[in-house]
Amino acid sequence: MGMIETTLDGGVATICLDHFGKRNALAAPLVQEIVDALEDFRRREARVAILRARPGVKVWSAGHDVEELPEGRRDPLGWDDPLRLLIRCVENFPAPVIAMIEGGVWGGACEVVMACDLVIAAPNATFAVTPAKLGVPYNISGMLTFMNGAALRVVKEMAFTAKPISAGRALRADLVNHVVPLDEIEAFTYAMARDIVANAPLSIAVMKEQLRILAGAHPMSPQGFERVQGLRRLVYDSEDYAEGIRAFKEKRKPVYHGR
Repeated sequence: MGMIETTLDGGVATICLDHFGKRNALAAPLVQEIVDALEDFRRREARVAILRARPGVKVWSAGHDVEELPEGRRDPLGWDDPLRLLIRCVENFPAPVIAMIEGGVWGGACEVVMACDLVIAAPNATFAVTPAKLGVPYNISGMLTFMNGAALRVVKEMAFTAKPISAGRALRADLVNHVVPLDEIEAFTYAMARDIVANAPLSIAVMKEQLRILAGAHPMSPQGFERVQGLRRLVYDSEDYAEGIRAFKEKRKPVYHGR
């Protein structure tokens, strides 16, 4: 049984997350279905893609599937991690990707939403960056996605507190484009998609790629890169990292000691 449903109508592609039992957690099988769908839509020359969940969900996505994270001594978010693959596919898709959000967006799913080109949220949407709750070290490209999606001080608050922010706060922080009443969000999102379809697809594809390259144009010295990577290793080699993953699996509150 598939974990997503897809449609393509008049150049508008839709990917609907439909793995209710796991709250659309971004496990490898679900991610692979999304990636395969995006590739199929690329071949079929979709003009825009909408990433959404089932209407009425309380959780749009629970983020990275913690069950898949190693308990220590290995980079939990390496280049071949499913989440990294999904982010690259969204960013490299040649047409705009619109995230249509209702309900909670947690952890790695927050990065997926920020990687989308446009974000339309319902008033009940919330966004939470949660690696600090699990003791997980985020990687460089993920941090850059967050920094490109919101003001630095907002990113810091979300990362340090791991507490969700409301749709209204996300709108004021430029994390989302629009907050639309729940009973209007579908019509609003698809109307925007049709506006995009009416424009020149090659022009849009080129501008999207230009903006992607420019957004990532943050020079870093080799020494700085090694320093950032070294800081990540301090975390995933720590007792706290192993404690965070174990506590999640054991459904208890973690006890961190900073070592």
